Amino acid sequence: MSSSLALRQARHLSTAATSATTTTTTTTTTITTPTSISISKAKYKLKSEHDPDKALEIYSSVSDHYATSLSTGYTQNFTVKRLAKANRFDDIENFLESHKKDPNIIQEHFLSSLIRSYSVAGMFDHALKTYNDMEELGTPRSSLSFNALLSACVRGKKFGDVVKVFDEMPQRNGFVPDSVSYGILIKAYCEMGDVGLAIERLREMEGKGVDISSIHYTTILHCLYVKGMVEEAEKVWNEMLEKGYTDVGAYNVRIMNVPGGDVECVKGLIEEMGNDGLKPDAISYNYLMTSYCKREMLDEAKKVYDDLEINKCKPNAATFRTLIFYLCKKGRYVIAHKVFKQSVEAHKIPDFDTLKILVEGLVKKSKMKEAKGMIRTIKKKFPPTVVKAWEKIQQELGIVIADEDDNKKRVMELRKM
Repeated sequence: MSSSLALRQARHLSTAATSATTTTTTTTTTITTPTSISISKAKYKLKSEHDPDKALEIYSSVSDHYATSLSTGYTQNFTVKRLAKANRFDDIENFLESHKKDPNIIQEHFLSSLIRSYSVAGMFDHALKTYNDMEELGTPRSSLSFNALLSACVRGKKFGDVVKVFDEMPQRNGFVPDSVSYGILIKAYCEMGDVGLAIERLREMEGKGVDISSIHYTTILHCLYVKGMVEEAEKVWNEMLEKGYTDVGAYNVRIMNVPGGDVECVKGLIEEMGNDGLKPDAISYNYLMTSYCKREMLDEAKKVYDDLEINKCKPNAATFRTLIFYLCKKGRYVIAHKVFKQSVEAHKIPDFDTLKILVEGLVKKSKMKEAKGMIRTIKKKFPPTVVKAWEKIQQELGIVIADEDDNKKRVMELRKM
């Protein structure tokens, strides 16, 4: 197993939590060391694991070979998310602070991962402290850690702090903001509704020779549409066309802001994307599908969904949620149930409210087998808090699952003995 202090801390936390929830029957307890696993396997297991203690166990089980990559990757953030959801912020602090004793802390990417993880947990003050500790820890500063801190400001909705940090930190610490830094700054201005200053910073990038990408323009374009400044948005769009900054994301911003979601206009923009040498993605087709749904043209919407594979796109969670909702709205529960099963296969199951409508509709149509199957599946896929809500729905609808019914019979038989 890894000698990393971070992993040892994770093992300590998970072992302590396990011991606290285990009833002691003897004076000695044998603790089994978890089997080493790869990062890919850890990722797979973490996706379906909602228990924070078990998430810690998975994290601590990654083999020596992957320890450094693990500390800067997906699994660390995912473990922190699980702890944060359980409001275990002291454990998060212990977990992440232990990384600072790791020899890898002098590597900027390693420390930046701690800033990002604190950001994921909504612990901005800890993220800022970690950034300020860099000199003491012997970690060099550059735009890498700076961008992690700026992102933490945005995630914490501290948009004013983004501006302050951007204007003060680089000069104080002797580095230059890069293209990503400016992108985060422009986003902060747009979130504050000050699109004028966002455009000023874009011009500043041009003057300083900082690389500009479509993302910088698209952020401003979206803000202009949201503020109802359509004429200004069209000017920015024309500039993007002229300078070659259009991409799928930029077209999707235009599509989502089509007045009234006009179907023909959305179709026209998707066609225009193709003519521009770009391939529409699932988001593009989702807006087309939604436009059909809102006009109760469900057959056309279903065809857009069915043709996703032909168009070399994969449906996302929004695809399934939207189609199931509108199918249910028109009482087409059987077709909606088929779409639900496809969402399960794609690991993109819709939210509670959407599925509640579907289950209630199936029961209303006397499709009890389908309703029971849905609830069985949902109970396996969702965390305990959501499962409790489904058990309440199940009770209200009078749905009895076979294995649960068998358990009740066993309990009654035991009571008679």
